[in-house]
Amino acid sequence: MWITPQWSAPATVHAAFTLRTGGTSAAPFDTLNLGAHVGDDPLRVAANRRRIADALALPSSPAWLRQVHGVAVREIGAAGAMGSVPHGPADAAFTRAPGAVCAILVADCLPVLLASRDGSVVGAAHAGWRGLAAGVLEATVKAMGVPARDLVAWLGPSISPRHFEVGEDVRSAFVASDAATAAAFRPGRADRWWCDLPALARHRLAASGLTEIALDGACTFAERDRFFSFRRDGPCGRMAALVWRSEA
Repeated sequence: MWITPQWSAPATVHAAFTLRTGGTSAAPFDTLNLGAHVGDDPLRVAANRRRIADALALPSSPAWLRQVHGVAVREIGAAGAMGSVPHGPADAAFTRAPGAVCAILVADCLPVLLASRDGSVVGAAHAGWRGLAAGVLEATVKAMGVPARDLVAWLGPSISPRHFEVGEDVRSAFVASDAATAAAFRPGRADRWWCDLPALARHRLAASGLTEIALDGACTFAERDRFFSFRRDGPCGRMAALVWRSEA
């Protein structure tokens, strides 16, 4: 039902990335769809969220965001105080509160989890190309209030550069302001480009000062049995990246 991130976060930091399997939803949301905004039966989405919360023994209900491919970052307060209405619009969240669960939803975009080396603060960001170009990772690092050198990051499954073909507008959104990002693009068909989202994220985080960045490397487009992919399937479910902290 989930992947456990392999990164250098301290033992008091807990994280998971859900797979598409083990839920109750029918096609095209089969089966562990956690997105309430994609057209799935709300009762099935609620059942899936309960199922993953129970399986992971989450300390509280995740603070779901109303994601818009932007750069807004929300601080999540005490566990149990979030309510059922999605926070937002926002595409990243962080918390210092033990037991509060940050969550982002993806189906090809890159999930990025962050944690301080001492476990005092954790965060999660939704990094599609628009958010990356606009600075969602830099905004999240800044909001967390910890020197970037004291943070570690995990880049989860996303669409890989073998399958993410984009136009010149996407490449220009990065290269125009940072020529070094050209290395994350290789020529595609005609005037299009193959784009490496994880490479762009790693570059942005490193430029911000992070030195420990772990990469899962799985491709959501290629692995149909494990992952939802909007670019592959169109309407589909959403997976979640979750992170929370416990008391030291």
